[in-house]
Amino acid sequence: MTSLSAISLSGMSAAQARLDAASHNIANMGTAGFRREQVTQSAAADGDVTTSRMQLPQEGNSLEADLVGQLAAKSLFLANLAVFRTNDQMMGALLDATS
Repeated sequence: MTSLSAISLSGMSAAQARLDAASHNIANMGTAGFRREQVTQSAAADGDVTTSRMQLPQEGNSLEADLVGQLAAKSLFLANLAVFRTNDQMMGALLDATS
């Protein structure tokens, strides 16, 4: 069984991958022939999150989708960070109670 902190860290890594792809797409909007990148996430059997990054087959920009993607990635990162912090506090309280 994977620890809660490891699961939340994999969620933060997945959110970072989504943020990186959206930032890459925005930075290259003016490049001729540019194909956007997209990150797909899936749940692993042990509770972790796995990501895969791919280029879309068609050329073109989607500033709206990339800006929303950045905001969603930020929210996902902060939610996983809250889980990580809460787990850390609970472990500290448990250690204090047993010592």
